[in-house]
Amino acid sequence: MKVGLFIPCYIDQFYPQVGVATLELLEKLGCEVGFPLNQTCCGQPMANSGFEHLAGSCSQLFIDNFSEFDYIVSPSGSCTLHVKEHVGIHPKGGIYELTEFINDVLKIDKLDARFPHKVGLHQSCHGQRGLKLSQMSELNAPGFSKPEKLLRMVDGLDLVTLDRKDECCGFGGTFCVTEEAVSVRMGIDRVRDHVKNGTEVLTGGDTSCLMHLEGIIRREKLPLKVMHIAEILNFSN
Repeated sequence: MKVGLFIPCYIDQFYPQVGVATLELLEKLGCEVGFPLNQTCCGQPMANSGFEHLAGSCSQLFIDNFSEFDYIVSPSGSCTLHVKEHVGIHPKGGIYELTEFINDVLKIDKLDARFPHKVGLHQSCHGQRGLKLSQMSELNAPGFSKPEKLLRMVDGLDLVTLDRKDECCGFGGTFCVTEEAVSVRMGIDRVRDHVKNGTEVLTGGDTSCLMHLEGIIRREKLPLKVMHIAEILNFSN
């Protein structure tokens, strides 16, 4: 299958290792991956701020870059959701967040990865509530988590049980700018839940949320490492 790799701006600029890990992981799993060099922002920040009418050129560029692929895959739930609901591109296979694609399209049941650490999973809101990557705890329904399912395939990984596993970290895109104090307080609460339950490495599927939490961890000088889930699923030693 021909997969187009969509890398959001903040990964491109600040966390390129996440893009590299995503590419390597998809290739390990047998995908033919293409990376359009002209890709830019999908327009989500403008849309979230009430200026979606000014993001038309971003949407058109995205369509121009990715229309040729069977599937589009991105290591970002929030950007994937924005493209799915607002950009209007519909390749043969669709657009998927990374863990969603591995679970639902590739349907793998084994990973060649080893990561002998206690890992705490942050399930971001857009992925959980928008893409339905995991069950919401307020619903009286059977639980599931696509990222958690993959993490349990990693040899040596000890998945931490959190007190409030699906609580928002407070990033929320432009929310962290317009409501900085509330955003920071929410982030501190999430980090403390991980510290309390023994997390060594905090992971998730949205680098934006991880960036927010990592900033708090650094300021508080806490002994936690932050890694995107693609880095862990691609890790071996």
